[in-house]
Amino acid sequence: MINVCVFAGTTEGRRLVDFLRGQAARVLACVATDYGGALVRAGENVEVSAGRLDAAQMEALLREHRFDVVVDATHPFAAEASRNIAAACAAAGAECVRLARGATEADGEAVYVPSVEAAAEFLAIRPGNALITTGSKNLAPYAGIEGFRERLWVRVLPTAASLAACEAAGFAPAHIIAMQGPFSEAMNAATLRQIRADWLVTKDSGEPGGFNEKLAAAREAGARCVVVGRPARDEGLDFAGVVALLVERYGLKDVREIDLVGIGMGGAGTLTGEAREALERADCVIGAARMIEAASPFGKPAFAEYAPEKVAAVIAAHPEHRRVAVLLSGDPGFFSGAKRLLPCLEGHRVRVVPGVSSMQYLCAKVGQSWDDARAVSLHGKDASVAGMLRRSGKVFAVTDGERALREVCRELVGAGMGDARVYVGQRLSYPDEAIFSGTARELTDANCDALSALLITWPAQKLPMPVGLPDAAFIRKDGGEGRIVPMTKSEVRAVAISKLRLTEDAVVWDVGAGTGSVSVEAALLCPAGRVFAVEKRADACALIGENARKHGAGNIEVVEGEAPAALGGLPAPTHVFIGGGGAGLGAIVDAALAANPRAQIVATAITPESAGSLSSLMREHAFKEQELVQLSVSRAKTVGGARLMEGQNPVFIAAMQFPEGAEGT
Repeated sequence: MINVCVFAGTTEGRRLVDFLRGQAARVLACVATDYGGALVRAGENVEVSAGRLDAAQMEALLREHRFDVVVDATHPFAAEASRNIAAACAAAGAECVRLARGATEADGEAVYVPSVEAAAEFLAIRPGNALITTGSKNLAPYAGIEGFRERLWVRVLPTAASLAACEAAGFAPAHIIAMQGPFSEAMNAATLRQIRADWLVTKDSGEPGGFNEKLAAAREAGARCVVVGRPARDEGLDFAGVVALLVERYGLKDVREIDLVGIGMGGAGTLTGEAREALERADCVIGAARMIEAASPFGKPAFAEYAPEKVAAVIAAHPEHRRVAVLLSGDPGFFSGAKRLLPCLEGHRVRVVPGVSSMQYLCAKVGQSWDDARAVSLHGKDASVAGMLRRSGKVFAVTDGERALREVCRELVGAGMGDARVYVGQRLSYPDEAIFSGTARELTDANCDALSALLITWPAQKLPMPVGLPDAAFIRKDGGEGRIVPMTKSEVRAVAISKLRLTEDAVVWDVGAGTGSVSVEAALLCPAGRVFAVEKRADACALIGENARKHGAGNIEVVEGEAPAALGGLPAPTHVFIGGGGAGLGAIVDAALAANPRAQIVATAITPESAGSLSSLMREHAFKEQELVQLSVSRAKTVGGARLMEGQNPVFIAAMQFPEGAEGT
C-alpha cells in the first residue's frame, strides 16, 4: 500500500487523484480552496484537505503522514507553491515528483509577453476590447488602463473570493464572467464575438488548461491572443510519465479511461454532444478506417483497428495515451463490437457513450416507429427474415453487403410475402445518402450499397405460428421420377418439436430430414438460429430446398450425406432431431453429444424394436432428463357420407438431455 500526497490544484492533478482512486494506495489530495475541494471527490481511498498551506505547514503535514511520494500538480504559474512543496519534501525526507505541463508550440499570430504587467502595458497603447483570462489574482495592472471598465471583460472562477478581487480592482459587474472551465473552442469564440473582442489575454497554460482552444477561438472570432509566457522553472514529468513512475515503482495498475463512443452512422451530423466531448477530451482514437475518418476533425492520434483483441493491444502498447476513445458505428448497444470488446478492457475505467443507431435514423427518415420492430444483423448470419416478419410484422436488418437486399426480397417472395414493403437506406448520414422503397417483389433484382440498412413492414396479415403445419403444405414428390419422400406427419411433428424445447437462436441438427418438414418448422420457430437438414438421398435434399424456399425458411442449410459421417464439421448443435436413425442411431447420438454434451435430443421410432433401441440408448447414457412416449393418432375419413376414424401407425417419441457427467459442463 503506497501513501501518496497530491497537491491537486489543476485538471491533471484531479486526473491523477482519479487514477489513484480504488488502487492499492492511501491518497491525500491537497487543494487551496473549498471550491477546489468540491472538484475533487473524496471517498474510497481518497481524503481531501482544503486550505492554503505555507512552507512550515506543508513540512508538518509531510512529517506527520510520512508519504512515500508527493506529487506537485499545482498550476505552472504557482511558482511559490512549488518552491514550498519542494522545500517541505526535502526537509521531511519525502520524494517530490513534479507533474508539469508540456510546453505549447508558439502561435505565429499571437503576441508573447513576459508578465501580466507587460500584457497590461501592451493593451494600454492599443485600441479595442479585450477578454482577460489570466486569473483573479493579477487584475491590478489592468486597472491602470484608461477606460478599462468599458474596454475589458474578465473571466474568473465562480467563487466569492474571485468576485471580490474583481470588485476590488474596479471592474464593472456587467464585465465580469464567472464560470468554471475548461472551455471549448466554440464557447470561447461565442464569448469573444459577444463582447466584440479584438484581444484575448491568456497564460500559456498548456493543453489541459484549454490553451489550444483559446488560440483557435481567437482565430475564428477575428481576435488576437496576448500570451503571458511560461515560467522557465516548470520542468518535470508529464501526466503519463508520473503514472508510469507510480506503476513501475509501486506496482499500481495501469488503469486508463476508455470511452466506447457511438458515433452514429459516420456523418458529422449524427455525433451527439456527449460523443463530441468524449472525442475532444481523448488523447487518441481507435476504430475502423471509416470511423477514424469521421473523427478526423478532432485532430487526435488515430489507430485503425477494430478487432477487440487488437484494440486492447493498441491500448497496452501506448501508455502515453491515458484517455482513449474507441469508435463504434451507430450505438454501442446496437449490433456493435462493444459486447465483445468490454471483456478485453477489464481493469480499465470504461464508459459507454450512446449514439444514434441506424435503426433510429432510418425509421425517422421514413416516418416509421421502431419500438415494434424486430432487429436483426445479417452480418455473416443465415437468419430467417421471413420468419421474423411472420411474427412481428416489422423487421429492421443491418446488412453485410450489396447482395443482402436481393436475397432478403427473394426469400420474402418465396414465402408468399412479396407484398411486404422494403425501405432501403444506404450510406445513411453521408452527403451521398440515398433512401428508396418498394415491395419485396419489385426489389428482387435491385442493387444497394454495401453500407445499407433495411426496414421491412408487412402489417396487412400475420401468418399462424408454424407448429404442426398441414402435411399438404409440403412438397413430397421429387420432380424427376415422382417418388414420395418420407415425411414426419403433422401431429407427430408438433409433439416432437414441442419436446425439442427450441430457443429462438437454436442451432438444430435435423438428421434424416426427408422432405424437411421438421427443418422448416424449426427454422421458422428459430428465425435467429440455424438449421442443418442432414439427408442421404439426393432427391430428398432437392425437396428440402424447395420446401425451405416455399416457406421462406432462409436459415436452413441442406447437408447431403449419411450420418454420422455427414455430421463432421457442422457447428455444435443446441438441439437435435433424429427422424431416420436406423441402425446408426447410437452413433448419431454419440456424435451429437461429442459436439455438445448438453444438447437436447429428440428421436422418433415406428417399430417396437426401434423403440427398444431408443430405450436401451437412454439407459446406457443415463440421461438425467428422459422421456419415452407413444403417440397414436386417428384421422377422420369420409365413407358414404359418414366420418370414420382411421388409425395411423403409432409412433414412439424419445426426448433426452444431460447424459451422466455432462450436466455441469
